[in-house]
Amino acid sequence: MATFNLGTVGTTPVVRNNFSLTTSDTTDVFKFQISGTKNINLSLTDISTGDDAELFLFRDNGNGIFDSADQLVDFSTNSSNRDESLNNRESTGTYFAQVRRFASGSSGTVTYDLAVSATTPNSTAGFSNLLPKEFELGNLSGDVTRSSLINDADTTDTYHFSLGLFEGVNIRLSGLLADADIRLVHDFNNNRIVDAGEEIARSTNGGTTADVISNINNSGNYFLQVQQFSGNTGYSLNFDHFTTTFA
Repeated sequence: MATFNLGTVGTTPVVRNNFSLTTSDTTDVFKFQISGTKNINLSLTDISTGDDAELFLFRDNGNGIFDSADQLVDFSTNSSNRDESLNNRESTGTYFAQVRRFASGSSGTVTYDLAVSATTPNSTAGFSNLLPKEFELGNLSGDVTRSSLINDADTTDTYHFSLGLFEGVNIRLSGLLADADIRLVHDFNNNRIVDAGEEIARSTNGGTTADVISNINNSGNYFLQVQQFSGNTGYSLNFDHFTTTFA
């Protein structure tokens, strides 16, 4: 088992690409610290085709060493090579992100990319800046509605979808019991990080007022993030698809 020290993690994502797990070395551990209460964002992407890897988050027991006494905070164990992601509100401390090779779903060496950041909760800057394909909607060819919830143990939901030529969408977040926000991102360089200039729109209405992003009508691939601002809430997310024509 290899252990890598990432130091103190903040808003700027720390990225480790092209890592690998083998049948004889099945686990990598990434140690990092956060200062203050932050949203820890973890994204495991680009898992090799035909393979499977899983993601776990532990809180250090105080000895600075990854061992059986550390507290399991959360985990993501999607099937096949689907992206794994974790978004948890946590306090100052040392944490370990563990990446495991899932033997039953992998044939040999498993390669992957890992990103971690720590963003500030209860603020308009609190959106995760990582872009896992947590919920895959594919090409929108009609209206789509999804329901889920966000809370301190899952502060962000990220939806991936595409629009073709002459297609558009209006997006509405409603049914809120606490404050949540949405933003739309176009990952132009496909690095699965929100870089400057890649945010297309956001809606950050206060309280339980619905959030709306309207008239997105350029073809391409998009990520829509639902972000906790404060409190715990279920939500309904509606993608209202429409067709466009040239005037």
